[in-house]
Amino acid sequence: MSSISSVQDKSISSDSTMNSRLAAKYSSDTTTPAALKLKSGQIFHGTSFGAELSTFGEAVFTTSVVGYPESMTDPSYAGQILVFTQPLIGNYGVPGPVQDEFGLYKYFESDCIQVQAIVVNDYATEHSHWTAVESLGEWCKRYNVPAISGVDTRAIVHCLREQGSTLAQLAVGEDALKNDIPTLNFPNPNMENLVAKVSTKVPRYYNPMGDIKIAVIDCGVKHNILRCLAQHGASITVFPFDFDFHTVADEFDGLFISNGPGNPMTCTDTIKNLRITLNTFGKPVFGICMGNLLLGMAAGLSVYKLPFGNRGHNQPALHVETGLCYITSQNHGYALNDSIMPKGWKRLFVNANDGSNEGISHETRPIFSVQFHPEAKGGPQDTEYLFKDFLDKVREDKDKCTVFQPVEEPFATSTTVSAFA
Repeated sequence: MSSISSVQDKSISSDSTMNSRLAAKYSSDTTTPAALKLKSGQIFHGTSFGAELSTFGEAVFTTSVVGYPESMTDPSYAGQILVFTQPLIGNYGVPGPVQDEFGLYKYFESDCIQVQAIVVNDYATEHSHWTAVESLGEWCKRYNVPAISGVDTRAIVHCLREQGSTLAQLAVGEDALKNDIPTLNFPNPNMENLVAKVSTKVPRYYNPMGDIKIAVIDCGVKHNILRCLAQHGASITVFPFDFDFHTVADEFDGLFISNGPGNPMTCTDTIKNLRITLNTFGKPVFGICMGNLLLGMAAGLSVYKLPFGNRGHNQPALHVETGLCYITSQNHGYALNDSIMPKGWKRLFVNANDGSNEGISHETRPIFSVQFHPEAKGGPQDTEYLFKDFLDKVREDKDKCTVFQPVEEPFATSTTVSAFA
C-alpha cells in the first residue's frame, strides 16, 4: 500500500459512525468543527479558529518557520489554502497596520490577507509580542478567512509532496461533518487571472524625490520590494499589470516587474507588452518571481507547473557563473523551461535542489530577473544586493545617456544549454 493510501485510510470518514462521533464531539463543547478536504480524497478533521465559512483553493505548503503575517498578506498566495509546516503558529499575534516613511506597511506585504485559508497543527490561543494588537484568530475573522487547527500537517504535506499541490476545500461548521468530496465542485484558481485581481487599478507613487525614476509593473507586488527600491533612492511609479509601458517608457530610467500569484500563462497582455518593451526599451530591467516568468515568456521561453512548488525561506539558488550558492526565500508554483535558451539570453541562477530555473539575464543588455525573493520578508537577505546592482545599472545607464536602437526580432532563434551550465 502506498503512503498516500495509508494516510487516506487514516484520514477519511467513510461511514456515518465517524460523522456521528464528530457531531457528538463538537456539540458537547464550544469549538466549531473544520476539515481540510483534498480533491484526491483525503479529509483531515480539526477545529476552526478563523472565519466560520467554507472556502476552496489550491492546497500548498510553506516550510517557513517565521513570518506568518507577511506570508498571509503576500499577494502571491492569492487563491491558495496555505499549510504551515511549522507546528506552532500564532504565538506572537498580529501587529498593527504601521506604515514606514514611504507609506508602506512595516509588518505586512499588502493591505489585507491574501490567502484563501490557513492550516496549522497547533494554534497558539495566547500570544505575546510588543507589536501585537490582536490574535491570529481575530485577524482571520476580521478578514473572513477560514483557519483550521489540530490537524496533522506532516501527513498533509506528505500527501502534497507525493501527489503535488491539490485543489481543496476548507470546510467549517456543518460542511466539515459531510463526507461529500465526490459531489463537490473544486474551482481551480490557476484557471483564473489572479494577477488581475491583486494588481493595482490606478497608478501609485512612492518616494517622489528619488534621483532615478523606476516604473513597476504590479503583478501583486510586495511592500518590501517597493521599500527596497525606495531605500536605495528610487522614485517609484506602480502601474497595473496590463499597462502598456512602452507608451511612457521615455519618462523612466528603469523597469521593474513584480511578483504575483497564479498561472503566468493567463497574463497574455503583460507578456505582449513586455515583448514590445524588450524591443524598444534600452534601459535596465529587473524582475522577481512572476516577473522572472513573464520576462522569460516575453523573451521566448515556456513555463511549466512544478509538482508542489518551492515555498519557504531555505531554498538554495546557485549562481551559474560563479558557482556561489545563496539561501533564498521563495514562493512560486511555476518555473521557466530553460533547457533551450533564446539567442542572446542565459541562465543566471538554478535551484540546487530540483534543478529548476531561478533566474535569467540578457548576454549584452542590462536585463535580468530572479525566481526567488531578494527582499525576503521574511527570510534570509543574502541576495538583497540585487536591488543595489539593478539601481547601480540604472544610474550608470542614466549618466551615459546612450541612445538605444530598437531591434526587429531578437527572440527568433534558440540555443541548447546543459542542465547546469
